Amino acid sequence: MLSVKTGRTMLRRLVISGGGTGGHIFPAIAIADAVKDKDPSVEILFVGAEGKMEMERVPAAGYRIVGLPIAGIQRRLSLENLRLPFRLFRSMKKAGAVLREFAPDAVVGVGGYASGPVLWQAARRGIPTVIQEQNSFAGLTNRWLGKRVDKICVAYKGMDAFFPEGKILFTGNPVRKDLRDIDRLKDEAMRHYGLRAELPTLLVFGGSLGARVLNEEMRQSLQLFGASRGVQLIWATGRAQFDAYRERLGALPEGVVLLPFLERMDLAYAAADLVVCRAGALTLSELAVVGRPAILVPSPYVTADHQTHNARAFEQVGAAVMVAESEAPGTLAQTALELLRDEPGLDFLREKMTGQASSTAAQMIADLLFQMAEKN
Repeated sequence: MLSVKTGRTMLRRLVISGGGTGGHIFPAIAIADAVKDKDPSVEILFVGAEGKMEMERVPAAGYRIVGLPIAGIQRRLSLENLRLPFRLFRSMKKAGAVLREFAPDAVVGVGGYASGPVLWQAARRGIPTVIQEQNSFAGLTNRWLGKRVDKICVAYKGMDAFFPEGKILFTGNPVRKDLRDIDRLKDEAMRHYGLRAELPTLLVFGGSLGARVLNEEMRQSLQLFGASRGVQLIWATGRAQFDAYRERLGALPEGVVLLPFLERMDLAYAAADLVVCRAGALTLSELAVVGRPAILVPSPYVTADHQTHNARAFEQVGAAVMVAESEAPGTLAQTALELLRDEPGLDFLREKMTGQASSTAAQMIADLLFQMAEKN
């Protein structure tokens, strides 16, 4: 049993579960940081899925993590699917053991494979439980858990279509601290990427794995970009696709920066006048906080097509332009160039995008956790 610290509040120990993608991991870390800001004595334990990116990213952020042997269903025929019931049973058992040993005062689930077993075990033990739902279309696991947990923190209106209305708290999505007041980094960003401050800059990325449709569109349209064409480009291909594109493209024009991954998202956003990207919930929350106009190309391959729901929610309030993946080839780059030349249009998108921001989401969730622990 871990030792109990005597703190100033009733929230002494907190479990945060979930992961699998940056869209789950970074909000989870933002919540942990906000809790630590309120009371540094709180012990925080993350529970993730073995072999997933949270097992590296969470320790890098300074937090302890344990892994469950949980995995998702493979879309193709695979023997791994036959092992899922055994993995789920072992994960449930291990989640219960973690909760018994660590004895948390509250548990937060942020989505991802590990979130389900931990929240289910916590709820049945009477531990205060919270779901942090990032998307505008809740997944099946969170909908099922919503009937059992105490509170559900959401980032979109209308989530009573998925959850009991009395449990919902509108907070927005937590984002990392380094993305606040991004404009102060403009000069540093241009030096970092070797770009010219007087020229507009397009930022294109498809997440850590990359997005082939975005990469192919930029490859075929590369002659439209560069300092000599008056529009600079920061293009992150994703690690898995970088070497192939670097070899195919050869020498790049001045003002075109090709990267495998955006290690400094703060500088990438600071440099950008317009962003082309997918429509994951975390990305949209970050775009709102930094106030960057965007063209969203939602991935049609995610569960319940939730990125399209996310993108439409932003498009409907005038905060972004949505381009379906099927319409992107041959048109996406030209759409971006036309928008970069339309200053009133960019200003309108920027204003509406900023209006979607919630820079206090992590603090609101932290406050909720302290209140729930106190009542319990």
